[in-house]
Amino acid sequence: MDFIDESKIFLKAGDGGNGCCSFRREKFIPKGGPDGGDGGDGGDILLRASPHVHTLLDQRYHPHYKSERGQHGKGKNCTGKSGADLIIDVPVGTQVKDAQSLELVADLVQEEQTVVLVRGGKGGKGNARFATPTRQAPRICEPGTPGEEKTFLLELKLLADVGLVGFPNAGKSTFISNISSARPKIADYPFTTLVPNLGMVRWKSADFVVADIPGIIEGAHKGVGLGFKFLRHIERTRIIVFLIDMSDLNQRSPVEEFSILQNELKSYSPELHRRKQVVVFNKCDITGAEQRAKEAVAFLSPTGYRFFMASGLTGYGIDAVLDEIIRGLNESTSQGFSEEV
Repeated sequence: MDFIDESKIFLKAGDGGNGCCSFRREKFIPKGGPDGGDGGDGGDILLRASPHVHTLLDQRYHPHYKSERGQHGKGKNCTGKSGADLIIDVPVGTQVKDAQSLELVADLVQEEQTVVLVRGGKGGKGNARFATPTRQAPRICEPGTPGEEKTFLLELKLLADVGLVGFPNAGKSTFISNISSARPKIADYPFTTLVPNLGMVRWKSADFVVADIPGIIEGAHKGVGLGFKFLRHIERTRIIVFLIDMSDLNQRSPVEEFSILQNELKSYSPELHRRKQVVVFNKCDITGAEQRAKEAVAFLSPTGYRFFMASGLTGYGIDAVLDEIIRGLNESTSQGFSEEV
């Protein structure tokens, strides 16, 4: 299934039914009076965060939604049936924005969280509603009001505690497959990962979710490579883990690679750049890689970041990285974490 994380939808709530103009006509009951019933209300359209939906694929290929209209009123004071509400299931973590103003309408971050986006029209009153002692045979009734119609933008931001950031082929997919049950595609060429992957990690009685996003390169915030479209999936994370490729095939120095990743993150979101960051020099199982990592650590130590040497393939150094992540998550919980998305 394609991973679709953006969509535009058009919603039209049901119109209200018209009120009825009718008079009671029965044998032996002269001048029965008005008995026109009210029209039914139109159905609303709601969005619901469902744990069983993972992408916005349905909304991409089915962008138009319309709920039922209310039925018209009838004689004998029969009120028209109200239109059924329409509920649209979207993934947990979906943000809803007004397509015109781009104002945030709702942020569905909890399972089964529901929001009404457009409301149905009200049913019109029948002529029985207008009867008075001085106007006993009214011949007026109200039409139903139209339902609301609006266009919204849907944007999915995955819910994760930790985000993995690195260049293509830095070993992020191997790393997440080692620490979690996630099984992303792994190959020895850049941009193997084309969609974000989520993995649940259980370490020393603690659980947290890790997001592996496609590799970013220099100029990603300007749209170079796969661009910055997937960086939104780490906006909700509390810790950013940088994975630096220490293999001989990497033409950039570890210091240069770390600097580029920092600049791209800061260019995309200064607030995201201020999150707690952990730097992992990956692929240290390769000959000479550990020495390169030690030199990089010595050079970058004054920056104050926490640096670790590890190998996502062999598991070397992974325990220390997980311990640091747990410590960082506990600190953010005790200090109180507030998102700015």
